[in-house]
Amino acid sequence: MVDREAVRSNAKYLRRVRPIDPEEIHEYVEGTPHPAVVRQVLREEAVDLGLIERDDGTFVPVPDDPVSPPGWSPTAFPGRYGMALEDRLVERFGANWHRGESGDALRETIRRFKADYLTGSPVEYDETTALGYAIYHLPDYYAAVGYVLDDLAERGLLPRRLSVCDVGAGVGGPALGLVDYLPDDALVDYHAVEPSAAADVLERVLAETGPNVHATIHRERAEAFDAATAAPGGAEGEDGDADAGFDLVLLGNVLSELDDPVAVVQRYLDALAPDGSLVALAPADLETATGLREVERAVAPPGGDVTVYSPTLRLWPDAAPSDRGWSFDLRPDLDVPGFQRRLNEAGDGDGEFVNVDVQYAYAILRTDGERRTPVTASPRRHARMADMERHVTERVDLLAVKLSRDLADGGNPVFKIGDGSETTGCFAVLARESALNESLVGADYGDVLAFENALVLWNDDEAAYNVVVDAETVVDFVA
Repeated sequence: MVDREAVRSNAKYLRRVRPIDPEEIHEYVEGTPHPAVVRQVLREEAVDLGLIERDDGTFVPVPDDPVSPPGWSPTAFPGRYGMALEDRLVERFGANWHRGESGDALRETIRRFKADYLTGSPVEYDETTALGYAIYHLPDYYAAVGYVLDDLAERGLLPRRLSVCDVGAGVGGPALGLVDYLPDDALVDYHAVEPSAAADVLERVLAETGPNVHATIHRERAEAFDAATAAPGGAEGEDGDADAGFDLVLLGNVLSELDDPVAVVQRYLDALAPDGSLVALAPADLETATGLREVERAVAPPGGDVTVYSPTLRLWPDAAPSDRGWSFDLRPDLDVPGFQRRLNEAGDGDGEFVNVDVQYAYAILRTDGERRTPVTASPRRHARMADMERHVTERVDLLAVKLSRDLADGGNPVFKIGDGSETTGCFAVLARESALNESLVGADYGDVLAFENALVLWNDDEAAYNVVVDAETVVDFVA
């Protein structure tokens, strides 16, 4: 048996001097084990030692600088992951998995879980359901997570040495997107919590990730998993390490499937590192997107220890929103992957089994008070959206977050906006674009905007307030 501690000691010394080469240090280990054995030990110890493996087979310390936004804008689901999924489908159903009885079963499974989601019914993940779910949802979930991570990376809040807890990891869409978002010299200590048959698909696709992704799958329910102990430093000493916890907790498209999502989110907030982030994603449909906002509002009340980092910033720190809260982002569609095309064409080919729309709701929560845009509204300068009723037919100044893409189906552009105090939906309506207000259209989802001299009207048809932006209105970005 190799002297593991000797390998570690050599690695600790050499990492301060030069790249660690198994071909070199095997000579300094008792019994001179084969370099391949030393390399395997280094891989197993890499997370603890903070080492990444390079293409030339040597190991070096992971860089200290945080991840920068990589310009994430995927146009297709990566082929290597698609091939891994199809290999699993072939193993289970044969080469013609998309035809005959197996194709019919997969199509019916997709129809069933889509209907269950719309009605809020629980989804039971047997092997066929997990494979159907992967066919339908791997691409869009893969793409969505990277756009969300941009909110953290732009502020230098995504460490290159990253510990992750993926709660309800499912078949791995968010996990694969996270891995591909990160640079090659990142070190990922990834823990998936997934009790269902989806874990088998997850295990298969994770095998296609690089050598610096160290994955552990915990086949336990989210409510039972001891995240605080599994986190880095969490099991050190009776009281644990004060800096213990995961850098990133992911809850990707799982909140609507939990019996008590608020309790689960609170449980995993406790497993965050002091400067960690909890990212929750949900489909963009009304029930799941508003359900995510309900959870967000329950765990992050005014004056509490949990802060909404993005996108629904609380610009009035003493207030909380109580409107319907239906807010989601929309990004460019992906190309149709081969596995979706084959299953669709083997049916009636009407597009029912193609899903490449990238639409999602999300929330990023932190416990250190950080917010994506650290600004607050002033009662001397800004109107509160909670007080819109008293401002109807008046012109006001306000601070607001842009919380949608253009919602208009032709005509004047319309955007949902919020300031964290709204009790009724508020929408910015661009009645006349000018050089003074062009920022309204140019702003990204989640950007904070300052409105000057905007007209407040009541929209009886929508039971909402319209903030009319015309030639007399100034709209500026807030840095």
